[in-house]
Formats: sequence, C-alpha cells, structure tokens
Amino acid sequence: MKRILFVCHGNICRSPMAEFIMKQLVKDAGREDEFEIASAATSTEEIGNSVYPPARRKLAEHGIRCDGKTARQLTRSDYDRYDLLVGMDRENIHNMQRICGGDPEGKIIKLLPRDVADPWYTDNFDATWDDCLEGCSKLLVES
Repeated sequence: MKRILFVCHGNICRSPMAEFIMKQLVKDAGREDEFEIASAATSTEEIGNSVYPPARRKLAEHGIRCDGKTARQLTRSDYDRYDLLVGMDRENIHNMQRICGGDPEGKIIKLLPRDVADPWYTDNFDATWDDCLEGCSKLLVES
C-alpha cells in the first residue's frame, strides 16, 4: 500500500484539494486498495476547520465531495507512517522538514517543480485545481 500525505500551510485549500483529487484519480483508475491518502497542515491556525468553502465548491464542480474533512497538523510520526509527504510550496517543504526532524529517507517532495498556486491569496481556485490535477496525475502514473 502506498501512503501519501499532502501538506500545505492550513490544510483547508491546497492540500485537501490535492487529497480529494488524488482519491478520485485513484478511484477512477480502479486502484483504491493500493493507496492511503490524507492531508495535513504545517500550522495550527486552522486545526479542526472544514475545507474552505471556495475549495469545497471547486471540488464539487468536478463531482468530488470532501464531507467530514477537517484540518489537522502534520506530526513527526507522520514521517514514519507515510511513504510520501507532498508539500505545495517551498515554505511548506521547509516547515515539513522542521516538523519531521529532517528528511533522511527522501520522502518529502513538492507536488510540482513550481509552487502550487495558493488560492488563499489569489482567490484563483481554477489555477489551484489545475496545479493539483497536474501533480496528482503525475503521482498516480509514477506510483
């Protein structure tokens, strides 16, 4: 089983979008039994909060539900639990390495070579959807 944890700053926009896009891609490929997919935050700001409404709406436009998802913070034990910890931008990667005590096994990666568009600041959920779909599609092919 491949265990993937998507991580962003607050776990209410980018990382849950990536989580649920990846779950849908895996389902569509008939490979659900091969993966465990989740998401988390590097910060504590949004812990317990639901997916940000515009992110939830963007997922729903594509027939993807994220009911019940609430933000949680990345923990050091997540490094042992997951095969890949996938950050959305350079700052996430830095904070993930700090929280996990480094990356001795090379498990911490960025979803894309560039930073994933952050809709919290841009309000452009289309760009974030496109970035997450691109990165998740590549991850699925490589897994």
